[in-house]
Amino acid sequence: MKKQFVAVTVVLLVLLSMTAFAATNGRYDQQIQQAVSEKMHGTKQLHDVNATVEDGIVTLTGTVNLYQDKLNAGKKAKKIAKVTGVRNNIEVAGANVSDSQLEQKLAKKLAFDRVGYFDNTFNYLAMNVKNGVVTLEGDMVYDTPKDSALAVVAGTPGVKDVVDNVKVLPASFFDNSLRVRIARAIYRDPVLSKYAIDPVHPIRIVVENGHVTLYGSVISTMDKNVAGIRAGAVPGSFSVDNKLVVNKS
Repeated sequence: MKKQFVAVTVVLLVLLSMTAFAATNGRYDQQIQQAVSEKMHGTKQLHDVNATVEDGIVTLTGTVNLYQDKLNAGKKAKKIAKVTGVRNNIEVAGANVSDSQLEQKLAKKLAFDRVGYFDNTFNYLAMNVKNGVVTLEGDMVYDTPKDSALAVVAGTPGVKDVVDNVKVLPASFFDNSLRVRIARAIYRDPVLSKYAIDPVHPIRIVVENGHVTLYGSVISTMDKNVAGIRAGAVPGSFSVDNKLVVNKS
């Protein structure tokens, strides 16, 4: 009986705490809704966004033209005082673009977005588009190229949603050194030096904890094999997963 009494008491205390918390947050609902509405309707791109508030949680509905506008609306709502959470149910109702056209457009933008030797050679990004939903996957050496790629996608007309599966690799002096040494071994080879000419389509070298993965396209099976051999011969390279694709065109 004593245990049952304690259990009931705990449940009652939890319920009372939840009720008190909801009541405290609920006091500001009207104030929050007014502030959020002013933020949304004061921005041209968010003019068709509506907000409701319950217990400090903001629910955003309505339409915008770009996926980036949807993200911006959520960020603006989160910055309002007393807001405890945001449900972003805004629909992206801008231009309708076929998946194939959208993928081609994004591929071109992303190819020229990542600039610099480090970004082009040591990062890998893959993309899939289905019903306007863009899924990004890959490995990045640091945050900047990832954030830049996401910004490019979010600001492109036709994108309805974005799934971010891009991983930022752990910082490592050992891996950084290995990346550079493998790049030298590959690009100084007479057979493979031609792949250094076009910075948009290099042999990409992804290194994580000494394990190497090669991505990209080459024009022959021999080039693919030579690249794998050169990468594997560098001291400190524990394993090489050669994912280079032979594309004679």
